[in-house]
Amino acid sequence: MIGASPFLILDKPCDHLVDWAVQELTNAGLQIMPTFDLQAARLSHPDCPCPYHGTQACDCQMVVLLVYADEPQPASLVIHMHHGRALFYLVDTPQQRAGEHLIALIQGALL
Repeated sequence: MIGASPFLILDKPCDHLVDWAVQELTNAGLQIMPTFDLQAARLSHPDCPCPYHGTQACDCQMVVLLVYADEPQPASLVIHMHHGRALFYLVDTPQQRAGEHLIALIQGALL
């Protein structure tokens, strides 16, 4: 993600990290809505090579989760995984601001 810094980097196999993140966030009392899955999106484009590897067979994955608490505005959590590393980002733009309390809850659940 250009211009953003991850708040969490995990150097471990990525196979179950999304499930782990969802479970940790749910345990913290947050509601999760998955909105994007790169590998699922690539299924409808079989000739779309990976920008990192240049092939169809890659370990890249990007998942976007909307995370809700008591505030009406959710936070967008982006998990970008490749080469056995997962980077966790919170979207923070003028068009999409998450409350400080929600950000603290998300980071507290995952850190």
